[in-house]
Amino acid sequence: MTRCAMSGSLDFRQSLAMRLDLIRPSMSQVRDFVRERPARLSPGIKQLVEHLHRRVVDVYLISGGFRGIIGPVALELNIPLQNIYANKLKFYLTGEFAGFDENEPTSKSGGKGEVIRILKKSHGYSNVVMVGDGMPDYEACPPADAFTGYGGNVIREEVKKKCSWYVTDFNELINAL
Repeated sequence: MTRCAMSGSLDFRQSLAMRLDLIRPSMSQVRDFVRERPARLSPGIKQLVEHLHRRVVDVYLISGGFRGIIGPVALELNIPLQNIYANKLKFYLTGEFAGFDENEPTSKSGGKGEVIRILKKSHGYSNVVMVGDGMPDYEACPPADAFTGYGGNVIREEVKKKCSWYVTDFNELINAL
């Protein structure tokens, strides 16, 4: 399901709902997952974010993943938590899984582009570059002004074919800046 959503052959919200209906994670399972599996950063990403911060460039994490899991990654990269745009899991008071927030733009196909439109309008950004490894990332350009494909973790041929610039190492981006 994930592979189909990332390749663009399945609606992202449908894929998300189907996956969550299968696993139905509890609040304690999500907490345990984050505690037991510390963030593993791709080589060069921390240096890239530090380089962008030194240049006073705002960095955002726009993901079809979940805030509770992405938060530790953002903290390790010194990205403010308010700069995360991702899905929110919902839980009952008992901690049992209750669904996900379907109002989050990142929960649907085209949601990453919607987030970029919001950021451009609210912050007046005139040049937004999206870096990503999936079709949802590629499809966010436009409204992003440029897209760089990234294949350091997984190479998706559909994405690679469409990119004018494709890297497998974040150091390539650092060197280009």
